[in-house]
Amino acid sequence: MDTHTGQFIEQADPHVTIYATLSHTWDSEGEQTYRELQEIQRIYDPGGHRLSAINPTPTSMVSLDGFRYIWIDSCCIEKQSSSELSEAINSMYAWYRDSKLCYAFLADVSACGTTEDWKTQFSQSRWFRRGWTLQELIAPSEVVFLSQEWEPLGTKHDLAEAVEEITGIDQDVLKHELPLDCVSVAKRMSWASGRETTRVEDEAYSLLGIFDINMTMLYGEGRRAFRRLQEEILLRIPDQTLFAW
Repeated sequence: MDTHTGQFIEQADPHVTIYATLSHTWDSEGEQTYRELQEIQRIYDPGGHRLSAINPTPTSMVSLDGFRYIWIDSCCIEKQSSSELSEAINSMYAWYRDSKLCYAFLADVSACGTTEDWKTQFSQSRWFRRGWTLQELIAPSEVVFLSQEWEPLGTKHDLAEAVEEITGIDQDVLKHELPLDCVSVAKRMSWASGRETTRVEDEAYSLLGIFDINMTMLYGEGRRAFRRLQEEILLRIPDQTLFAW
């Protein structure tokens, strides 16, 4: 999305565009979908008026930080198209990995009060318990954590020790000093063990990027999705720790 105009742009190769990403936990009452934004965009002059009806806080912040473009999974994917959804889920890790910066919005952490107050809230945030945010934490080279007031709390590098304690993910992985393929399958699986997803299939689909796996999306297959993921891991990664897990 163009933060200056509020319009979508088509970009098949994200490497040619400098952009930021937004990571957040889903809000069933506040999410704007791709089609809803398309409808808003039709109301305004596509030639350049800023679309104030589009969530102004992230787009304004990203623009002020010097980014012309932002990618947000909740509104930049046409989820009613099964083919686009499948492609997007298989490419999700790459979208976050290739972004210049990822903003992680923690809706349940307030910057008001003492440092100890927000650090306690930070450690208990549901953002660290959701399935999809695992790859959104690991994939980007840098993550900025934002409070519910959209105030910066610190970066992934600044808070690496605290994040490691919360998630069990080694600091050298968080800082991209150790490649994922140097980490055992069992260890990578352990990072997801305490996380939850709304759809049972997403327990598997949210881990595709963590294991560099591509799979067909079959919503409705239930727990079989995780079995298919394990089978794909066995085919691709010669690591017997999967059985230990």
